[in-house]
Amino acid sequence: LLPLNMFVLFSCLVATALITPLALKTFSPFLWMDLLYCRDLLSIFLTYVWRRRRRPLFLVLDRFLEQAAAHPNKTLVVFEKQRYTYADADRISSKTANALRAQPGYKAGDAVALFMGNEPAFMFTWLALTKLGSPVSFLNHNIRSKSLLHCFHCCKATVLIAASELKDAVEDVLPYLVEQGITVLLMNEHCDTPGIESFADKVELAADSPPPQSLRSHVTLKSPAVYIYTSGTTGLPKAAVVNQNRLLTVLAVLSSYGVTADDVVYLNLPLYHTAGFFIGFIGSIETGSTIFLKRKFSASQFWEDCRKHNVTVVQYIGEVLRYLCCTPKRENDKDHKVRLAIGNGVRAEVWREFLERFGNIKIQEFYASTEGNVGFLNYAGKIGAIGRVNFIHRKLFPYTLIQYDSERDEPVRDVNGLCIESPKGETGLLVSKVTGISPFVGYAQNEEQTERKRLRNVLKKGDLYFNSGDLMRIDSDNFIYFQDRVGDTFRWKGENVATTEVSDILAMSGCLKEANVYGVRVPGHEGRIGMAAVVVREGERLDGHRIYDHVVSYLPSYARPRFIRIRNVMEVTGTFKQMKMKLVEEGFNPEFVQDPLYVLDDGEKSYTPMTAQLYSRIISGSLKL
Repeated sequence: LLPLNMFVLFSCLVATALITPLALKTFSPFLWMDLLYCRDLLSIFLTYVWRRRRRPLFLVLDRFLEQAAAHPNKTLVVFEKQRYTYADADRISSKTANALRAQPGYKAGDAVALFMGNEPAFMFTWLALTKLGSPVSFLNHNIRSKSLLHCFHCCKATVLIAASELKDAVEDVLPYLVEQGITVLLMNEHCDTPGIESFADKVELAADSPPPQSLRSHVTLKSPAVYIYTSGTTGLPKAAVVNQNRLLTVLAVLSSYGVTADDVVYLNLPLYHTAGFFIGFIGSIETGSTIFLKRKFSASQFWEDCRKHNVTVVQYIGEVLRYLCCTPKRENDKDHKVRLAIGNGVRAEVWREFLERFGNIKIQEFYASTEGNVGFLNYAGKIGAIGRVNFIHRKLFPYTLIQYDSERDEPVRDVNGLCIESPKGETGLLVSKVTGISPFVGYAQNEEQTERKRLRNVLKKGDLYFNSGDLMRIDSDNFIYFQDRVGDTFRWKGENVATTEVSDILAMSGCLKEANVYGVRVPGHEGRIGMAAVVVREGERLDGHRIYDHVVSYLPSYARPRFIRIRNVMEVTGTFKQMKMKLVEEGFNPEFVQDPLYVLDDGEKSYTPMTAQLYSRIISGSLKL
């Protein structure tokens, strides 16, 4: 009897061992991935807590100094024909810091605005300012005039450091800067413009000894580290405050993205953006990897760059992968060493096409925002998803999707004044609870906009959540998908465009009485492109050349309205808000829109009448937007 019982027990154990994996694969196919992700979350949390408790205070700069000490001869950045090691970056940043200390009008700890494109000097200057305990404002090098002054003013900077090629843009606002007593430094060896000092020559002559650590002794985890600008609804960009604690969190999180010290990371996204700075630069500091830095993205040069520089990790926003898929096919499309692509915003169909064409590259899709307090990582690799609902993640960073009324542009509330959670499978507004672990710092010098992002009495009276402004959907398998943005901001070519800002600038053109700007979809393109419904001033006519010159002077290319629609009167709501939804739905098809339509024509340097032929070329993709 005993041997028989043992045989039965053994058979049951064998059957269980065989059936369990099959059952798990059938009923819980993502369990193993969930467990690995929970392990990573725990590792991130412990790393973050350990670094927070280190004394003296441990910051991103200290991680860089660790890497420079451990691997001084390791290449940090390759740029054009130049190559800089970690030791070079440490030395040059110290020279830059010492040169800045000698400048009248600056003292350690003062806020400094950085007005540069993608170049090593951006990285070295940021490291220098961090060594001096100065928060740094990252100015978009595409902005000009009013927007430039606004962004500069947000962080109360006392110094502006600009790239040599941006001299003209600086000169446009120089009278104001001089009047305010701002120190203006140009990364050039000589400058003959009164009010602007050359700075590259002073860096070259400065000592390379590390600045005293005491210069940053005032810095705490709550101190602002960088100001990164994001479009707002007030007409001008908002300066999101990224404090030292947030950078420390980013440092810990990026250690889990799969990048190692042996990787070469292709960085062609703007360093003034969250993606380029956080993932490309800060991420490489954490992992000790090498950066191949490019001034700007080029689809035609992308893969040749990857082959030439042995790139293994690339960054993207949704448009980047689509642009690559639109390049002419070549026999060597899969001839490269790229193994990982990190980014966000790629559509499912582009994702599939990219993998089919360029080979077995792991797509590490994630969701995050500059000022937000929650993020997602698509660790399971589900095509089209931005992440997966996970119990541990939701406990650490509480969030939910709530019903949203797009017509009224506000959350739906019940009779008790509380928000209503969206059922699984339905679209809802992502809101995340503000806690000690996931705080919301807000925007510099803009309490009104900060308060707008706070949502109170969400699930119970007195609670406080961050309003992401993003509409999401969670499917039956607990994968979460980005659906759309709400409010007055739309996204085009990887940039957020504030419609109110564009409307205000259009109204300054002289011949327009009013402008209502919104984004419209174009087949085959990610995001929405700008369109404006306008009312022409009485006695005036639409002057296409005049408006073209105006928008080119005041707006970066991605924010310029591509289409203009002339209206006799602007429709508004009962509370005098411009109505956009109907205009968005009607689009720019001349067959259905009875109003006169115009399209931006760079060749003619004007807005010219939209024709059926032009519309057909745009829809077919033969006319580049």
